Amino acid sequence: MAETPSVGELRAQGRRTLAGPAGGSFEADLLLSHVLNESRAWLYANDNSRVSTTDRDRYQGMLERRARGEPVAYLLGVREFWSLPFVVTPDVLIPRPETELLVAVALECLPKSSAGRIADLGTGSGIVAIALATERPACEVHATDISQAALEIARLNAHELAPGRIALHQGDWLAALDGLFDVIVSNPPYIDRQDPHLERDDCRFEPREALTPGPDGMAAIKHIAVGAVDSLRAGGCLAFEHGFEQGGASRRLLEKEGYVRIETRKDLEGHERVTLGFRPDD
Repeated sequence: MAETPSVGELRAQGRRTLAGPAGGSFEADLLLSHVLNESRAWLYANDNSRVSTTDRDRYQGMLERRARGEPVAYLLGVREFWSLPFVVTPDVLIPRPETELLVAVALECLPKSSAGRIADLGTGSGIVAIALATERPACEVHATDISQAALEIARLNAHELAPGRIALHQGDWLAALDGLFDVIVSNPPYIDRQDPHLERDDCRFEPREALTPGPDGMAAIKHIAVGAVDSLRAGGCLAFEHGFEQGGASRRLLEKEGYVRIETRKDLEGHERVTLGFRPDD
């Protein structure tokens, strides 16, 4: 019987298979540690340990999928956001670091002792709603999505990370919600349908409806901005993520709809990424 492969041999195979993409060695070790349910530090210290043929085959299958471009987050089924581990599947967008800016902006609008109402529109895997719920435990948090599959992932994440804290609603943006809110947040689809970025990298594998609203990348943002002004309490805040070239259009839109104290924040790359505005005080 042939000897089963060692950890070191599989690590070397992983490096060769993923030699093209930046970070290939790191990704290969990440996948192997996932398959073996061991830390990467354990891998480094156990080069000569033998791996079962079942785990070898599973690892090789994951390497092949990654070599074809499938996102690591989907292969692992998890991605960290706001220092929390979120379950992700191809039914939802992969959490991105720049979206943490949206959470930070929303928190600025909610004092730590706040018991206000928050709405997260187009919640996907629930990352923004859950991050806000963990930071503002006295707040009432609602999250909507039109996709039932996405809501199932959000429900799973909420159960694990913020049990009993998130009210999930299926519907189009604000249509599923009642009452007024202190803060409304959204990371809506904002990429033009013809944008070549949709055919690159992780975007190729993500749900298209979560990336683009159609030929007009501002369509979803316009819908949200128009509806949110009447769903905010006096002095309440709307904040949303957008493309780095959409800051000016977003500010003009909020001004047209009667918002005040409008501003756009830049992400860590220096790109305009989140715009916010407030409903005027009565």
